[in-house]
Amino acid sequence: MEAHSPSASGAGRCPMHDAGFATDPHQIYDRLREHAPAGPVELAPGVDATLVVGHEMALRVLQNTELFARDARRWKDLNEGRVALDSPVLPMMAYRPSCLFTDGAVHLRLRKAVVDSLARLNTTRIRRDVEPIADYLIDRFSELGRADLLGDYAKLLPLLLFNKLFGCPAEIGDTVTAALSAIFDGKDAVRANEELTASLMELIALKRRRPDDDVTSWLIQHPAGLTDEELKDQLVLLMGAGIEPERNLIGSSLMLLLSGAGVRESGMLIEEAMDHVLWNQTPIANYATHYPVRDVDLGGHVAEANTPVVISFAGANADPALAEARRAHSKGAHLAWGAGPHACPAKDPAQVIATTAIERLLNALPDLKLAVPEKELEWRPGPFHRALVSLPVTFSPTPATRTATAMRERVAAMPEAERPVSVPSSQPARQTPTRRKGFWSSFLDVFRV
Repeated sequence: MEAHSPSASGAGRCPMHDAGFATDPHQIYDRLREHAPAGPVELAPGVDATLVVGHEMALRVLQNTELFARDARRWKDLNEGRVALDSPVLPMMAYRPSCLFTDGAVHLRLRKAVVDSLARLNTTRIRRDVEPIADYLIDRFSELGRADLLGDYAKLLPLLLFNKLFGCPAEIGDTVTAALSAIFDGKDAVRANEELTASLMELIALKRRRPDDDVTSWLIQHPAGLTDEELKDQLVLLMGAGIEPERNLIGSSLMLLLSGAGVRESGMLIEEAMDHVLWNQTPIANYATHYPVRDVDLGGHVAEANTPVVISFAGANADPALAEARRAHSKGAHLAWGAGPHACPAKDPAQVIATTAIERLLNALPDLKLAVPEKELEWRPGPFHRALVSLPVTFSPTPATRTATAMRERVAAMPEAERPVSVPSSQPARQTPTRRKGFWSSFLDVFRV
């Protein structure tokens, strides 16, 4: 069976790892679409794949579990030594025994544990956990009159929130935060992955001894009876699949809201901005790697058996066949949350987190403005995400009192017998640390009641 797309050799593949792709990924999607709904790409140097950019074809791959497997142990080039073990895409693509990389009965068992545990997170709890973290981060820059809303806010908020939702104590949370940041930024990803694994295994052992009201404990207690290794990899999945997309959704939505004369003048609602981002700046733009069990013709391009077939959620959303749905911002048509048996199980919590984070920021700093023209903002290179490098803003300086105010309100709502003797200030008490504190332990110092 012959392909009718550009050459499948390395020289004919569209690169997805350079600055050109980061600046304008749609030029690649459009170029591939001229030949077929899928075509040959290079995810990283020496890592070849097929990218599906057609909406209908993407749905066919996502929903056909008999022809397309998710188990990365099928990856022929990796098995035969043609993919370097230090490749920057390996942490996102290599097999883990999680519901993202499994099929059939194993996938159903693992996914049920994840879905049931996430279902215990209601909107009230999520907002309650997001708001103090947002206040804490805003207080760190509100007196300056300037900030990088990506590095100072959108990146850190999901990291701290997941530490909270997963019940991480101080030292474990600091390690998890640092390791995940390194993995997402491509900085010594192999070492960071080892540190993440060790810290999560420590967390699992702790929660087996002392379960609490958190996602880690719920996964441990689930009737599926997950092993420690399975638990660790479900946690990696939830963190990886939640933190990077969340920061990109928050960052890109803020960029859109600030791209006019200012937030108050834009006239766009937060929900409208988020829908626009999900359609047009899809936070996880390309992922959901599948492996055909045999050679398969994808509408004119042949994907060989056991080679990566990556779904371009962004490319599929831009398919001309969806022009009318895109103009109407129809929520049911875009593929930002995936589709089929592996569709994102945290769609609703993710939107509540982003909405709450953006609301809290805009209410605190209502005159936010971009510090540079929108066209000067840069996008971070990488094949999987659509992510800003930074989002510099200016605003009128305001006192850093939000955390202290929130603490007073929290203590006032407690039964009198449970109230602390004194209310902590917005700054932790001075002490001589035995180690360098990370963001999570510093946050816990402030909110320890």
